[in-house]
Amino acid sequence: MAASTSLNAKNLEALGAARLAELLMEVAAGNAAVKRQLRLALAGAEGPRSVAKEITKRLAAIGRGSKFLDWRETGPFARDLDAQRRAITEQIAPNDPALALDLAWRFMDLADAVFARADDSNGALGDIFRAACRDLGLIATAARPDPEVLAARVFRALTANDYGQFDGLIGVVAPALGAEGLNALKRLVVELSNTPVVRPAERKVIGYGFGRGNIYEDDVKETSRKHTVEIALRDIADAQGDVDAFIAQYDAKARTVPKIAAEIATRLLAAGRAGEALKALDASEKRNPNWPGYEWEDARIAVLDALGRGDQAQEMRWSCFERFLSAAHLRAYLKRLKDFDDVEAEERALDHALNFESLYQAMTFLLQWPATERLAVLITRRAGELDGNAYEILSPVADALAGKFPLAASLALRAMIDFTLRHARATRYGHAARHLKDCESLAAGIADFGAFETHDAYQRRLRAAHGKKTAFWSLAGMD
Repeated sequence: MAASTSLNAKNLEALGAARLAELLMEVAAGNAAVKRQLRLALAGAEGPRSVAKEITKRLAAIGRGSKFLDWRETGPFARDLDAQRRAITEQIAPNDPALALDLAWRFMDLADAVFARADDSNGALGDIFRAACRDLGLIATAARPDPEVLAARVFRALTANDYGQFDGLIGVVAPALGAEGLNALKRLVVELSNTPVVRPAERKVIGYGFGRGNIYEDDVKETSRKHTVEIALRDIADAQGDVDAFIAQYDAKARTVPKIAAEIATRLLAAGRAGEALKALDASEKRNPNWPGYEWEDARIAVLDALGRGDQAQEMRWSCFERFLSAAHLRAYLKRLKDFDDVEAEERALDHALNFESLYQAMTFLLQWPATERLAVLITRRAGELDGNAYEILSPVADALAGKFPLAASLALRAMIDFTLRHARATRYGHAARHLKDCESLAAGIADFGAFETHDAYQRRLRAAHGKKTAFWSLAGMD
């Protein structure tokens, strides 16, 4: 039974409403964020319009803000911002979708001002606005606004997408736009495509492009206009299921870019035009076989399967695995083999991984597959190549091997210890000390160290080479 002092909803409920109210007032004192949360909760009891009033005031305050927020201040600000977003979607939208839609647009209109004055290096604000953009689709579908009015509002958003906050907007609002709204939006975008930015007599220089001379404001606006038109027309074509309109947005040269050819082929295949899809892929430029971009390969595999050329599709799956140790392609390859053939093929694949040129990729693949026995062989065979700085892979490798393969686990741990001490990475001494203790524990289960040092010999060598690093030895309990 949980203790009565455990912090959970049931125990707090037992305190009673009066006592909880007192505690909340104490917590809220001097904490603006908590006060706003409580006001939203109180407004929710009165209905969606009361909540909307609170949100409107907060959004207006955010819009008026001018203080730059550094990375330390962005976190609390992001949580406050997301609370407003969730209040719109959770408290208002279910009861009054039209009101929620208006607030959702107001929320999105804050993006430019927010990004301009906040350090979003961790992407928290970007995530919130992308979520709010997705919310727009659901809210608009429920609100059922006039399609032409919605199209005009979407168009304004697309032409004010300075930070990418409206990327993907057409796709999420397409159900609400319907055929009428999509056609209205297309007319607006086509009109924009026929309206180039006017070059002023006195051009404003906003920067200098090395090797390209001055960068002019009107040129930047013109590039942005063209980019907006191209993306919007492609998204509209997708929403309308018009493959040819999608293809038309790329000139002949662009269609030879492998990634674009893959996008075209995928859409042609979905439209039942597999033969044309294969031609689109065949017409693309030769890909760099050493670059693991799978869009082109995956599109071609799907097309070959659709055309009944499964053997060729299998060859491509194996090729992707063989070149990049792609687990997804190997699984797809094995899945299509006859009974028992998959066992032999998997053994061949794991042997290939053992001899793969990139040790890092090989470790990652064998760890994730998982194939710990092969992973242990790999570590012992190529111990001299281990990069002790790659702790993000060596730590999980050591954990995975510790149970059945203590020698290989110790070698992974030793690599990290050696790197830390050799480069005097004092911030990692605590981790290295823990690794050394783990090595001592693992040593008891190693019957034969083979060509490698015993734990005692390894520890003596560390002492001889790094005996003056007293901070490390103290953390290891050997000072």
